[in-house]
Amino acid sequence: MSSARQDAIAAVTNYKANGQSLNFRETPSGTLFASNVFNDKVMKDRLPKSAYRALQRTLRYSEKLDGSVADAVATAMKDWAIEKGATHYAHVFYPLTGLTAEKHDSFLSPTEDGSALAEFSGKELIQGEPDASSFPSGGIRATFEARGYTAWDPMSPAYILENPNGTTLCIPTAFCSWTGEALDKKTPVLRSMQALNKQAQRILKLFGHHQASPVTATAGPEQEYFLIDRNFYFSRPDLIATGRTLYGAKPPKGQEFEDHYFGAIPERVLACMLETERELYKLGVPVKTRHNEVAPAQYEVAPVFENANVATDHQQLIMLTLQRVAQKYGMACLLHEKPFAGINGSGKHVNWSMGCSVGNLLEPGDNPHENAQFLVFCAAVIRAVHRHSDLLRVTVAFSGNDHRLGANEAPPAIISIFLGDQLTDVFSQLEKGGATSSKQAGTLTIGVDTLPPLPKHAGDRNRTSPFAFTGNKFEFRAVGSSQSIAGPLVALNTIVAESLDYIATALEKAIGGDSTKLNAAVQKVVQDIIKEHKAIIFNGDNYTAEWHHEATKRALPNLKNTIEALPALIAPKNVALFAKYGVLSEREVHSRYDIYMERYCKDINTESQAALNIAKTMILPAAYRYQGELASTAASLKAATGGSVHMGTLETVTKLVADLEKNIASLEVAIGQHGSTDLMAEARHFEHDVIPAMNAVREVADKLEGIVADDLWPLPTYREMLFIK
Repeated sequence: MSSARQDAIAAVTNYKANGQSLNFRETPSGTLFASNVFNDKVMKDRLPKSAYRALQRTLRYSEKLDGSVADAVATAMKDWAIEKGATHYAHVFYPLTGLTAEKHDSFLSPTEDGSALAEFSGKELIQGEPDASSFPSGGIRATFEARGYTAWDPMSPAYILENPNGTTLCIPTAFCSWTGEALDKKTPVLRSMQALNKQAQRILKLFGHHQASPVTATAGPEQEYFLIDRNFYFSRPDLIATGRTLYGAKPPKGQEFEDHYFGAIPERVLACMLETERELYKLGVPVKTRHNEVAPAQYEVAPVFENANVATDHQQLIMLTLQRVAQKYGMACLLHEKPFAGINGSGKHVNWSMGCSVGNLLEPGDNPHENAQFLVFCAAVIRAVHRHSDLLRVTVAFSGNDHRLGANEAPPAIISIFLGDQLTDVFSQLEKGGATSSKQAGTLTIGVDTLPPLPKHAGDRNRTSPFAFTGNKFEFRAVGSSQSIAGPLVALNTIVAESLDYIATALEKAIGGDSTKLNAAVQKVVQDIIKEHKAIIFNGDNYTAEWHHEATKRALPNLKNTIEALPALIAPKNVALFAKYGVLSEREVHSRYDIYMERYCKDINTESQAALNIAKTMILPAAYRYQGELASTAASLKAATGGSVHMGTLETVTKLVADLEKNIASLEVAIGQHGSTDLMAEARHFEHDVIPAMNAVREVADKLEGIVADDLWPLPTYREMLFIK
């Protein structure tokens, strides 16, 4: 066996945990939760009453924050952080790379007597100035125009990030250019939530809720990921460079036994999960669920619902914490959508709803047909998704997700809505003139005397649907595991705001200030919406060919990959939509299109360069060596027997080596031809020329893996990475 593989396997099988076990008996998780968060309790204890009340008005009613209040908050925040060991603070922001960025500054300032004083002003809290020139801007900023600003987001609490050598006060911020244009993921989320609240309040007032608190979009994103040993990870140049394996033959066993899903969690993995959860608890991230996922070495963690802005920030923390803690246990956390071919990839199901002091606005209650308010908000979502399904598809369009969407592991690229039996029946009645009943849930009888009767939901779940109603929320299942949830949330909030605007306008016109006309007006509006937009509703199997044919008849777009989907972002109707609700300007939309298209090209270019390098320097030499061994054996046998020797394996390997050389040359040519200044032309070149050339090299290489002597194969195999823990 190659020394790298041999060393990796030896290291994995001889793994021993480093460091001490967590002191979980003396420090219960409940006491840890939000212990490192500058939350409401901490502010109430530390801020002057006037400052606390002013900050609460900002948080609850979006009032502007006075500078003197910012100074008081900054002082309290600094003192709290220093007590927890902090020497620096960091404005944390989310640039259009999709990753987390941070700039650290010290609290200490030198004094005239040669000592230092810890200082932190309201001005430093509110605004920072990281260099903006090296972040993607899509043409909004030229390279020489470096100024950019971070702006404190008081809606997302500051927190302490621990390190073995100290702590840092982290302050979530928005990031914009000197011209005030958004260069980040957070700013559009905040703008879209503002738009959603404005339109939702109009609906609530029609139903008599004149003092409702701001309507907040909420999110609970599930996170799927893989864990493999770091020794294997560092022996795979493709994983290091791209996050996925570019080569790898199918192992004898994959996921076909269906024995990994919800199986017993391996001890090493569980220890990693427990410490990850412990660290997330300290940061106030409400992680709730953990389990084995479908594919071997695949797992999931899921938090409960939060304000969508906070959920977006916490989702970034979940990804960072998973990767950091995994290292402590000698593992690598893979967040790519498809790190291994032939088994399920990873997604990030985003559960979305909206609520306020009135309650969850997507809660149907026991009798949905009687709940006019719920029916209005639910109809708004149905209309929004039908009118803007292309926009939702854009938000999950990138190279990693192209490997996943449409396979029997994730929803197809056709956006549709699953409502379930109960709601489908209610809306069907409304379409025909009026709903008079709702299918009731009842109880589930299992047939075992000792088991109690179980409450039965009014509808089943549909895991093939990209956008499914799951009781009191919608689950957007097409989101990729590595991406920020900000983009999908921006689109959802904005398109639903547009639908609520449409409905509010229609209702206001219909009732003319006479509330007694509301019920009739609601029934008419909802009826019209269902008649016009029922094509988006599908409760069946989204994987079947029949559904794809049916979707075509219904005129639902099928944007199969990134290149087909991205142009919808700059379609005039979508540009106008974002501009109308103040979420993104035309320049900001076009900048994002350029950034995402360029990122696609960079991703495929990196993959192709890595694939070429590995093929030329690792796989082809191994094949040559085995070919040489076979030829030497054939020559020795011929000399010993004096007759002809049948060496079918040598013939097979010789043919595959020739094919590999030819395909490597073709890939090299394809890579060398790129360079167009037109982004779409460049992206199409990668899609039509480079990706097929990469796949052709892989096809031959994976065949060779099944033939070349195991002691010569240079890369850790799927059976090793997925099953040796």
